[in-house]
Order: sequence, then C-alpha cells, then structure tokens
Amino acid sequence: MASKIKLRDLFSGLQLQMAAQLSTNREYILHPGSKGDSLEDTWIEWLRKYLPNRYCIDKAIIIDSTGHLSDQIDLVIYDQQYTPFVLTQNGVHYIPAEGVYAVFEVKPDLSGSVSVSGDNLNYIEYAGRKIESVRRLKRTSTSIIDRGSKYSPRPLTKIVGGILASTNSIAKQETLEKHLKSLKGLQGIDMGCAVDSGAFIVNHPEEEDMKITDFSERINEYYRNRTVTSIEFSKADVSLVSFFFQLLRYLQQSIGTVAAIDLNEYSKAINFEIDEEL
Repeated sequence: MASKIKLRDLFSGLQLQMAAQLSTNREYILHPGSKGDSLEDTWIEWLRKYLPNRYCIDKAIIIDSTGHLSDQIDLVIYDQQYTPFVLTQNGVHYIPAEGVYAVFEVKPDLSGSVSVSGDNLNYIEYAGRKIESVRRLKRTSTSIIDRGSKYSPRPLTKIVGGILASTNSIAKQETLEKHLKSLKGLQGIDMGCAVDSGAFIVNHPEEEDMKITDFSERINEYYRNRTVTSIEFSKADVSLVSFFFQLLRYLQQSIGTVAAIDLNEYSKAINFEIDEEL
C-alpha cells in the first residue's frame, strides 16, 4: 500500500520556518535600515528557493527605453529570457520595464506611515505609489521566432503589485480593506501577505479592451478603469502558502511570458540602429 503524507502538515512546516526567520529579523536587528534590508533579503531568498528558475528575484530600480526610472523597489520578480540585459552599477540592479512580472514593497508591519515630499502616507498608499512608478514606464514589444515560426508582437502583460510584511497590527480588517480600495489606477494593489495574520488578494472584474490596438494605451486604460469588487483573506496559519499559490497562479496562468523587448528602442541611446536581418 502506497504511503501518504499530509500536505497541510508539510505546508505548515514551511510556514513556521519562514515565520521564525522573519520574527528573528524583526526582534534582534535594531537598526531600521539593516532591519529593512534583512526583511527584504529574507523574502527574496524564500521566493528564489520556491519559484521556478525561469523567474529572477532581486531588489532593483526599473528603467525604460526613454531613460525614465522607477522608485527603488524592494522585491522585483522578472524575466531574463526575453529581456536579456540587467545592468548593475554600484550594487544597484537596473531592470528593463519589459521584463517585470511583479513588484512588492516589503515592510515589517502593514500598519505604519512614511513622509514623502510633505505627504504623510500609510504603508498601503506608499506601496501603491511605488507600484505606480513601475507601471507608468514605457514598455516595448516586438516579434519573436519560436520553433522556426515568426510571431507578431504580443500585448503588454499586467504587472502584479503587492505588499509583504511580517505582521499586521491594523486593528480592523475593514480599515485595511478601506486602504486597499482607496488606491486607483496604476497604484492598485493586487495581493499581499502578513505572515502572522494572513494573505489577501484584491479582485477586479474588468478585462482589457481588445479593440484598442496600441498596447501601451490598452494596458493603461485597463488600470484607469479598474475597480475593486472584493478582497479575500486567508487564514493566518496558511498565509505564506496561500500567498505563494496565488502568486504562482498569476505568474503562470494569468501572465504567462512577458513581451519580447524591442532592443532598437534602447539602442537609440547610443545612436546605433540594429540590423534586423541576418
């Protein structure tokens, strides 16, 4: 008779390991900057361990072909197959916007605030602004050859945006929901996780308008019109596993593969025109 294992017990063990590591970082690293770096590194290493190898994970700044930059992003999930260059200067990674699958802000707690240019923003609003700084960048798309056949440029994919934390001391779930629902347009958060209280996903009913042929206009119109219908929360004891399963579902079944980068748009920066024929 074949042996069996209780998957829930296996997943619970994973949950406990990650929670313990994050708790240690929060309690024993006292310098705020070091604590933030440690938490980011812990999330990055965890996702590197469990996501398929096709996905790269780093903290980075996102760039586009016009030279515009995003804010510094705590955790970026990106592709290197169709976006073949990632620039690194003085330890900072610069990733082309075309390669980005998902971006996350990392905080010790979902509750908290930060001052930005005179505005006092709660952490949810702050994460939304960080996400917007990536989604607003220009992304290109070009044809590819796969198994001997040439395929036309594909539409731009959605960029998953979220927030990750060790804990959530926001007293009422309704307050967190209110913060999430207040984010509009490119700032909208799709998902998040507080290890000791639960993961969440934000549901949006809208689809892209396929009649819009300009890919940049189409994806921006989608975000402009997007609304929140509901927010679903997991149980606390399976927060990490719930977050991971949902993230992988978005990456593999909702996004698939990012569009191929048009290197000619980037080569304009060095006044060089790429020969497209061999």
